[in-house]
Parts: sequence; structure tokens; C-alpha cells
Amino acid sequence: MASGDPVSALPRAGRPGDELLAEMTAGRSGDLDWRSGKAFSLVYNAADPSLEELQHQVASLFLHDNALNPFAYPSLAKMEGELVAMSADLLGTEARNGALTSGGTESIFCAVQTAREHARTQLGIAEPTVLLPSTAHPAFTKAAHNLDIESIRVPVDSTGRADVAATEALIDDRTALIVGSAPCYPYGSIDPIEELAALAASRGLLCHVDACLGGWLLPFWAEVTGPIQPWDLRVEGVTSLSADIHKYGYAYKGASVVLYRDRSLLKHQFFSFDDWPGGFYGSATPAGTRPAPPIAGAWATLMHLGHEGFIAKATAIAEATATIAAGIDATGDLRVLHDPDMSVLLFTSAERSITSLGAAMTKRGWKLDQVQEGLHLMVSPGHREVADQFVVDLGEAYAEAEPAAEQEAAAAPYAGRAIS
Repeated sequence: MASGDPVSALPRAGRPGDELLAEMTAGRSGDLDWRSGKAFSLVYNAADPSLEELQHQVASLFLHDNALNPFAYPSLAKMEGELVAMSADLLGTEARNGALTSGGTESIFCAVQTAREHARTQLGIAEPTVLLPSTAHPAFTKAAHNLDIESIRVPVDSTGRADVAATEALIDDRTALIVGSAPCYPYGSIDPIEELAALAASRGLLCHVDACLGGWLLPFWAEVTGPIQPWDLRVEGVTSLSADIHKYGYAYKGASVVLYRDRSLLKHQFFSFDDWPGGFYGSATPAGTRPAPPIAGAWATLMHLGHEGFIAKATAIAEATATIAAGIDATGDLRVLHDPDMSVLLFTSAERSITSLGAAMTKRGWKLDQVQEGLHLMVSPGHREVADQFVVDLGEAYAEAEPAAEQEAAAAPYAGRAIS
């Protein structure tokens, strides 16, 4: 078999490690180059070589360890407990009721599972439902599907935020959980968490805040840019919250936390079993075996950066976001949708084809995500050094882009509508 040909079976004889490394290195040539600063998704570029080097060393140190058994690896158990404690302190509660997960999808799964079990055991609801804005992450619908419960998406208001009145109108005797985002992925806007939480509390329901995207930036963003609306566990009525450390916490994948106001809710996640010959088995999340490097890497990242480091990162992001947003506005046609509360920009055009504009930016090396309503950016610290070049390239790409097709122009007035 020639090097690089598709593998369809285990090779009879092993290959030298240097040969494999060379092949894998060559194979990565078409992968996302996030270090260039020209990518806006998947990797949150901290632009911090010393942090990256530390993370590589930590990953190597813990590469073969298994967090399945905390008694076998007490160092991992200690770090995991401290990650939950630091997250809880940052996100507004003294209670250390939470768990580390592999990412936002697993954290959201845990919150939905908890809501299902709470509904069945405490509310007497056999077939509970979840109410969530149409902008809520698909992980909620995925969790509901896998847990065999119903998720109901509620249209957002004209600002792209959760419509509280529409949510209230859909509450019935099966409702178990109300969801809000801080912020939502499409628009970077924070839902009215205080109102949603109050609505949930008034009906004896749970309220989850999906802060997977904003949880490790918003506290520092507020210090850098000014006060923002309440959104975390400081809000009365918020019963759980998810936040990804591997997003704006700058840890490598995958590390997230799910937190609860009360330990009685956290217990709904626990699973234990001893009715087999293999001894006691227990876990706090759906995963059994868990890789150690993300736990150790997240702990080392937070300890290395500290509060001052996160403020510096938030400052860099705020500066880059302001520069890019001003460049978008300077075209006179492109506009950012829904007045984002953070470093997420979704912009569209009435005069130019968004597909053509995106292609023109790709030709210049930029990797923008095209979604239903336009081009989508999530700004990281690494974008501060390239923000001015982005503006120059955007102006050139705009001049080069094709006019909007008739159907695009017709849709432009409705560009702020909710994704369905």
C-alpha cells in the first residue's frame, strides 16, 4: 500500500513512527489553520505561546491516565473539584454542586436529564417537555431526542432574544424546564435571563442558562466594556448553568462544567450499579472512562492565566471586535444583526451576495462561517493583531462580491428573523 492511500484494514506489519508522523503532518495541510488568526470558529485562539507550551507539557504528563476512578488518581479528583469550585465562584454561587464534562453538549445533556428526572420524581410529570428559544443550541434538541422527551422551540422577539410572553403562553402541565442563552451562538445576544428565571420560579419549574459560549468571557467582558444584564447563578430562579472552559477559558478540548443551585438536582446525574460480578461502578456524568489531559489542562490553564490574564484576553477581544464591527459598518451596506452583547458578529448585506462575499474572503485566506442569515464570526484574542487587515480585506472583498441574487435581496428585510 502506498503512503497516503485509504486504510481499509489493520496493516499486517507496523510502520515506523517517523514515517507515520510525516504522513500525518502532510495530511494536515488542508486542515483549519487557526494560528494564522484568520479563522473564526472551532478553536479559540488565545495568542499565547507560553500557555500553549504549558498545555502541551500537561497533556503529555497526563496522557495515559484515566479519570474513571478518582481513588486511583487523586490528583485528577482534586483538580476536577477545584475546577468546579473556580467555575462556581466565577459564575455566582458558593455552592460547589457541579461536574466536569467533555463539552457543552454533554453539559447540556446532563441539565436536560436532570430536568427529566426532577419532573418525574418531584413534579409527577411522566412525559416532560423543555421550552427553549429558537436560537438555543441544537444540543438541547439532541439531548431531548436521546432522552425521549419533547423539546419545544419558541420564536424569539425582534431583537433576536427569547420572547418571554411567547414562552409563558406555551407553559402547560408537562413543562419541566425553561432555557435561556448567555449568549446564543447565532447572534451573540443574551436572553432576558431574569425574566425567564422568574417565570420558571413562579411555576415551580427549572431554569437552565446555557453559558457554554459566554461563561468564561462575560464576567471579564463586563469589567472591560461595562455592566451587562444579569445572566448567571446570581439570578434568583436560575437552577443550573453550563459553561465551556475550552471556549473562552482557553483550555484545549474538551472541558466544560455543569453547575446546579441545589445538590439535590446534581444527584439526578449520578449513576451507580453493583448488581454484576465486577464490583461497584459509579459515575457523575454519562461518560465512564474519561481522558485525564483535558482535566489537567483546564486546571493548568485557569491557574496560569488567573484573573489578570483573563482581563487581558477580554481586552484584546473587545478591541478586535470593535475594529471588525467598525469595518463592517464602514461599507455602508453590511450590517451586524441584533446588537450582540459579546464578541459574536453575524452580518448580512442587502446589496451583495453573502456567498460571493464569503468566497472572496476565503480567497484572501479568511475562514468565515456562513449560516442561514449571513456570515458569522466569533472573535478571539488572536484576532487583535489581524483585525486591521480583516477590515482592509473585507473592503476589497465587498467591492469584488457579486450583487445579491433576487431571492437574497427579497430576504434581506427579514434577515433578523429567528432560525427555525
